[in-house]
Amino acid sequence: MRALCGAIIAAGSLIGMGLACIGVGIRYQMLTYQKGDNGPVQFVEFKHLDTALMVAFVVLWICILIGLGIAFVGLAYHHHRRGLELHRTYGTVTTTPPTTGTGERVSV
Repeated sequence: MRALCGAIIAAGSLIGMGLACIGVGIRYQMLTYQKGDNGPVQFVEFKHLDTALMVAFVVLWICILIGLGIAFVGLAYHHHRRGLELHRTYGTVTTTPPTTGTGERVSV
C-alpha cells in the first residue's frame, strides 16, 4: 500500500509538471528577444521565469522526489516483510518453492 501511495503521489506531480510546462509555453510563446543587433533570436530561459512559476516547478520536483522515494522504500519494505513471512512459515528462505512430502509443489 505504501508503494502504491508513493506511485500515486509521483504520478500526480508528473501530471502537474506537464500542466505547468503547458502553462509556461502558453504564457511565453510570443516573448522573444535578440542579443545585440544581429544576434540570434533567443527564447525565455528558466532563470527568467516568474517567481510563482519557479515556485510551482520547485514544489513539483520536490513532490516527484518524495513520491518516488515513498514508492521505492514502500516496495522494499513490502519485499522485506514477505521474506520474513516466508522464513517464519517454512523456517528458511529458499530459492525454489517448498514441496510437500509427496513431491507436489505447494502454491505460495
